[in-house]
Amino acid sequence: MTQEKLDGVIVATALPYAEDPAAPAGLRVDLDRYADHCRWLIENGCRGVGPNGSLGEYSSLTDDERRAVARTAIETVRDRGIVVVGVHGVGSHQARHWAEVAAEDGADGVLCLPPTLYRANAGEVIKHFEQVAAVGLPVMVYNNPFDTKVDLTPALLAEIAQIDNVVAIKEFSGDVRRVTEIRDLAPNLTVVAGADDVLVESVLMGATGWFAGFPNVFPAESVRLFSLALEGKVADARAMYEAMVGAFRWDSRTEFVQAIKYGMDYVGRYGGPCRPPRGPLSSDQLAALEADMRRAVGVA
Repeated sequence: MTQEKLDGVIVATALPYAEDPAAPAGLRVDLDRYADHCRWLIENGCRGVGPNGSLGEYSSLTDDERRAVARTAIETVRDRGIVVVGVHGVGSHQARHWAEVAAEDGADGVLCLPPTLYRANAGEVIKHFEQVAAVGLPVMVYNNPFDTKVDLTPALLAEIAQIDNVVAIKEFSGDVRRVTEIRDLAPNLTVVAGADDVLVESVLMGATGWFAGFPNVFPAESVRLFSLALEGKVADARAMYEAMVGAFRWDSRTEFVQAIKYGMDYVGRYGGPCRPPRGPLSSDQLAALEADMRRAVGVA
C-alpha cells in the first residue's frame, strides 16, 4: 500500500485554449501555455497540480486531449512537485482506464469522483473505488454531492478508507463539521479542503491539504494563507482570508471555471475562454466578481 498522503496545496489547474477553427468549438488546447502555467504554480510554492478536474474542463476534452493535458503536467512538474490526475468517469471501467493511463504516464496520484452518470448506491460506490485503487496509484476520493448526487458521508468514507491505496478525501460538501467526523471515523485518510471558501475553517479543524481553485490566480498568497492556518496563526490567517474569501466563494458557484479564468486574466495571467457548454459571465456577474477581485488583490 502506498504511503503518499496527497496533502499540501495542490492546484486544480485551469486549462488555456487558443483559437483554432479546426478544433472542437473553435478552441484548441494550448499545451505550451498550460505547461508554463503549471511551472509558474510550482515556482510560487504550490506542492502540485491536478489536471483534468472539473476546473480543467475534462468533460469537454477529447480522449487524446485529456491524455495530452495530463502528460504535459507530468512532464513539466516532474521531480519538482506532484501531479494528481483527475480520472473521473461515468463508471468504474472508464475511471480505471484513466487511472491506468495516469500510471503509465508517471502520475503521482489520482483524484476520482464516484460514478458521474447516476446516483450510485453505497455498494456500487465502494466497488468503483476498489477498481480505481487496484491500479496502484494513491487515490484521493472526491466528495461532490452537488454534481454527482452521491454523498460520501463520513460513515461511507470509513468503509472506502479500508481499500488499499485510498489515502485522501477531497471534501466539497461545504460542511466543515465533517472534517472532525471523518478524522474520527477514518483516521488514516488525509482530509483535503475541497472548496476554497471553507479553507481556513477546514484546516483549523484538521484538514492538511487543499485541492484548490483560486491559487490559479494567487498561488504564492494562497500558499501563505494555507500555511498560516496550518500553523494555527489564526489572526494573520483571518486578516488575509477575510479579504480573499469573496473571490474564493466563486469556487463554489456554477460559474466557477469562468470566474477563475477571469481572475487569471485580471491579474495578468492568461485565463481565456471556456469550451461549451460553459458560456461567458453576465454583466452583473462580472461586476460582482470584479469587486471581489479588487478586494482580494488588495492583500495579495
